[in-house]
Amino acid sequence: MAISTNINIKNKRASFEYHLLDKYVAGICLLGTEIKSIREGKANINDSFCAFFEDGLYIRNMHIAEYSFGSFYNHEAKRDRKLLLTKKELKKLKEKGEEKGFTIVPLRIFINERGYAKVEIALAQGKKDFDKRETIKDRESKRELDRAMKR
Repeated sequence: MAISTNINIKNKRASFEYHLLDKYVAGICLLGTEIKSIREGKANINDSFCAFFEDGLYIRNMHIAEYSFGSFYNHEAKRDRKLLLTKKELKKLKEKGEEKGFTIVPLRIFINERGYAKVEIALAQGKKDFDKRETIKDRESKRELDRAMKR
């Protein structure tokens, strides 16, 4: 059976709500039924965020649906999952994340070529309302330009 590597679960609201500064790719500590559900595409990271606890960086509020063929070994849908990064990256994220106005948000979940689930996270700063309006104007002007070029 071939491993499906075309899984790409995105957090579309992140780029609208935040200015994305630095991006990192992290591994996730998952249970067996969780990786099977991700390979089926049954995960949601729209409301999730990352936070530091005593022993590392965790992704919170990420929903991975229960595996349909799982037995009593099935996982909890919204448990905290540890992210795997180097000590250097963790230190940098912790320093920046503690500053006022910065947060760490997940951008997408994907399966790499070796079959491991990875999450792309970003150090982000919240946008103000006028920044969001500017983003909408830019998007609409780009769409109008594309329509004009198509004709």
